[in-house]
Amino acid sequence: MQDLFKTWLVETPIAHRGFHNSIFPENSLGAFKNAINHGYAIELDVQMLSDETVVVFHDESLSRMTGNDGYLKFLTKEDLPMLKLKNSKENIPTLNEVLKTINGKTPIIIEIKNNSKVGKLEQKVIDELSNYNGEIAVASFNPTSLAYFKQHAPHILRGQLAGYLKNLRLKFFTRWGMKRMVLAKKVAGADFIMYEAKTLPNRFVRKFKKLPLLAWTVKSQEEYLRVVKYCDNVIFEGFEPKI
Repeated sequence: MQDLFKTWLVETPIAHRGFHNSIFPENSLGAFKNAINHGYAIELDVQMLSDETVVVFHDESLSRMTGNDGYLKFLTKEDLPMLKLKNSKENIPTLNEVLKTINGKTPIIIEIKNNSKVGKLEQKVIDELSNYNGEIAVASFNPTSLAYFKQHAPHILRGQLAGYLKNLRLKFFTRWGMKRMVLAKKVAGADFIMYEAKTLPNRFVRKFKKLPLLAWTVKSQEEYLRVVKYCDNVIFEGFEPKI
């Protein structure tokens, strides 16, 4: 069994949605190229359009990142050229375009954004990755999404996303379960944990001490120096982590 404490998961800082800034928007090809140029691994988000195209985009709504009304899930691939990511000439990229751009030059964590029926998006991602040569992992807040990968692509590393998530409107038992990661082992078969940085350290992550712990999202050098004592690696944005 691979010792994940001696791999890129813990050795290479991970740029949240790419190494984005005022020039390169988050989850853009420019942000991913920028991460590669600076020697960082990449975390990115995937969702599916109405025509089942898998794209790299975080929000359900288009407004924050494109200035347009509407929701991502109603788009088709043909709509993408008409939408520009804010303050740039970049489009919402497909996962296929992103994989061709990164092309194994740096490791990737793909966050599966799926709060509905599990299977279709997950299988699309598996299919896209079937011929990809590079370090890869998937992550999700949804343990049943990870369970799909466990069953259908067990060779792909799986990360359980979790946290207190106080800023999200969640049902009591959903929040309770996410905080404690109650399904991370038996259902998701998690290989590593990705936990909300501002809530570390806490008693819920201690029971997973045999798994690498990644802290998300670290947004300053000050926060980095505080949290790096309690985790194995960080997912960061807005600065460059320095020991």
